[in-house]
Amino acid sequence: MKPNNTRLWLAALLSLSISGTSLALPSDRNQPIHVSADTATIDDNTGITTYSGNVEIAQGTLKINARNVDLHRTASGVSRILATGDVKFEQQAAKDKPVTNAYGERMDYQVNRQEITITGQARVVQQKDTFTGQKIVYNLEKSLVNAFSGEGGQGRVQMVIQPKGAAQ
Repeated sequence: MKPNNTRLWLAALLSLSISGTSLALPSDRNQPIHVSADTATIDDNTGITTYSGNVEIAQGTLKINARNVDLHRTASGVSRILATGDVKFEQQAAKDKPVTNAYGERMDYQVNRQEITITGQARVVQQKDTFTGQKIVYNLEKSLVNAFSGEGGQGRVQMVIQPKGAAQ
């Protein structure tokens, strides 16, 4: 299979397995953002708040846990969330859909673009389906997933998709 065909096949296959994650519960965006951490530093000049130590962020069904988080704010609200160190991202797309979990060493969530980039042993799990790679880029709005192996082709993108009707 040619590389371009492989990427298209991979994206199509993954979109079938996590198709419900394209949009969060509608009420999530209207919920307040709750943040807790061991320390916080607010820089009004840059609009960046840095949270360190066992950081927990929750907004509706969206949950982010990491060792450190930089929260970027603009006049219109939060524009970017950069999480590092044992990152876990969790969100439910709809009440009748399962929760999707993502893990990695670094997560860059570009809120305005609705794009999440997870790097460093990146893994996405929905029920018993899993998807791993060195880097996973997920566009929430377009339901488009791109996964990449490591530098120079180190490692491989891996997927485990359970058959429909299998006990989840």
